[in-house]
Amino acid sequence: MEILRRLYYTSIFVFFVSYSYAQSDAALQKAFRNSYANENKKDYQAAIADVAPYYSEKSYEVNIRLGWLNYVNKNYNASQTYYSRAVNLKPNSIEAKFGYVKPLSFLQSWDKVLAQYNDIIKIDPQNTQANYWAGVIYYNRKNFAGAIKLFKAVVDLYPFDYDGNHMLGWANLMAGKKAEAKMYFNKALIIKPDDSSSNEGLSRANR
Repeated sequence: MEILRRLYYTSIFVFFVSYSYAQSDAALQKAFRNSYANENKKDYQAAIADVAPYYSEKSYEVNIRLGWLNYVNKNYNASQTYYSRAVNLKPNSIEAKFGYVKPLSFLQSWDKVLAQYNDIIKIDPQNTQANYWAGVIYYNRKNFAGAIKLFKAVVDLYPFDYDGNHMLGWANLMAGKKAEAKMYFNKALIIKPDDSSSNEGLSRANR
């Protein structure tokens, strides 16, 4: 009988816990539904207010939602805080890292932006967006060898991509590799004929 009594109380406990979670999930789903509706109206403050009462540092979904809403509301400091927490909660989340990059870019925190791109590349070496934009940062920092490696990863995956070929041309040119630069500028001009930047690069590579 003692065993039956314990089983009874355990089943009652499980029922109430399950019921509580179901109620909580339903409330959160309603909050997100209202938040999406307000976002569509571009009432970002209201969209934030819909979700804020359910905030938990342990909730990936709420943190990434508030990261996005604060970003579109141009509160970049708050946005980066929420996205950072989302990244910490799900270290392998590429979506959180790309989200985090948005406010960091507006805050010109380029070291942190580059760190996110590099982390994405570690998880997904063939991620063309991360490779390309990390390459742009390296290029702007005059690290042309690093830029070439990243742009090459893009072009290997997408040989007919204008942006990859164009930037690979410029990175090679700035690294003093004129023969390689000419090859990529010519490819870029096949993809985008009469492009002024590629024509300029090709002219400089031919000198």
